[in-house]
Amino acid sequence: MTAQLRNRLLPFATITFIYFIVGFLTTVNEQLQAPLRFTFLAHAGNLKNTFTTLLSFFFFLGYLLNGTVGSRWVNMYGYKNTILRGLAFIIAGLSTYWCSAWIGYQYPALTFPVGNEATIPFGFVIFVLGSYLMGTSAAIIQVVVNPYVASYELRGTQPVQRLNITTAINSIGTTSAPFFVTVVMFSGIPILNIKIEQLLFPFAFLIIGVVAVTFLTSKLHIPDIAHTRASIGEKLERSIWSFRHFTLGVIAIFFYVGTEVAIGANINLYAFERMGSGHPITFLGKTDIVLGGLDLGIHALLSTLYWGGFLVGRAISSFLGRISARTQLITTTTLATAFAVTAMLTQNLWLLVAIGLLHSSMWSCIYSLTIKGLNQYTSKASGIFISAVFGGAVFTLIQGGLADLLGSWRWTWLLTVFCEVVMLTFALYGSHIREKDLIH
Repeated sequence: MTAQLRNRLLPFATITFIYFIVGFLTTVNEQLQAPLRFTFLAHAGNLKNTFTTLLSFFFFLGYLLNGTVGSRWVNMYGYKNTILRGLAFIIAGLSTYWCSAWIGYQYPALTFPVGNEATIPFGFVIFVLGSYLMGTSAAIIQVVVNPYVASYELRGTQPVQRLNITTAINSIGTTSAPFFVTVVMFSGIPILNIKIEQLLFPFAFLIIGVVAVTFLTSKLHIPDIAHTRASIGEKLERSIWSFRHFTLGVIAIFFYVGTEVAIGANINLYAFERMGSGHPITFLGKTDIVLGGLDLGIHALLSTLYWGGFLVGRAISSFLGRISARTQLITTTTLATAFAVTAMLTQNLWLLVAIGLLHSSMWSCIYSLTIKGLNQYTSKASGIFISAVFGGAVFTLIQGGLADLLGSWRWTWLLTVFCEVVMLTFALYGSHIREKDLIH
């Protein structure tokens, strides 16, 4: 490997590794929903599902409110300084998580009533604030990662391939996170016996790790990329919303992240419902997963395989340089729709898990189709695009509320079907660029 190639790979590898951290911590946040439901929310009455999904809601609220902040920072400070600010928000979020666990451990009686029968600990409210800070950090970092990777010149690669490579590494984080929560945080004990104080050491460890990554990143050379952001003082002539394919792409990503996150966050709650009603879920003929004396649980396996599908699919997609993003999106959304409908009719959770494989390349496809030809509008577009990730909050919360209303998670997966149809419509019609939207 030549020195020049090494110099080109190092910034790309650094940005990709930071994106791995984002994927890992995003899924850690989701996987804490079920444990917190049995600890902090043990006395939440019939609002348990709704309050549980508030973790995902406030995480993605950070995307909605701060995605455009990230794009402004990119224009003002550049890519490297913006990603350092994003890492600082991760440290703040993890520190808030640690404080929440400490207060929940030291002051378990510090609660407040909601309605006539629900009692919520103040520690849970602090944890929700930490979730918002973590979502803010993820939004700011993704505002950097997506346009940087898509525009970064790496010989022999296309934008959608580079995005698939980076998101595949991100998927290693999302795949490993469920077992990190189960094995490291909670030592593989049954979920009903989990104690909130078990979070203290893992969060302290993660804080130290991210501080180290932030320090090392500050010392590395991460070059800026020309013609992807407005120069200081430059006024853009058009509204970003005047680009039709961009506007429709933002809508598509809103629905994509909505169903992507809802499945990953809520499938384990659906599994608990099925098992609690006397319908055991088996894997290779077994109803539990025991490794080294630790009961890892089917619920952790479901989430791990779902996010693992992203890893496998993105790794495969990174080699599909000759298949257009539009063709990939049409194919995957059609199959995902069929899987979701069949999963509801047959109550087969493994079909929902399989959708992860189909979802794997959708982000890269929608993003590359959405920013195509935007040039100096790219960084501004990326900020708005990232704000649309708020769909992960909306649909997760709606699904949790529907589960409480209907008394079951089964038919709530109609939301997934609806989201897939919206994305399919974008692939078929909305992704075409009008002549007047071409920047010459």
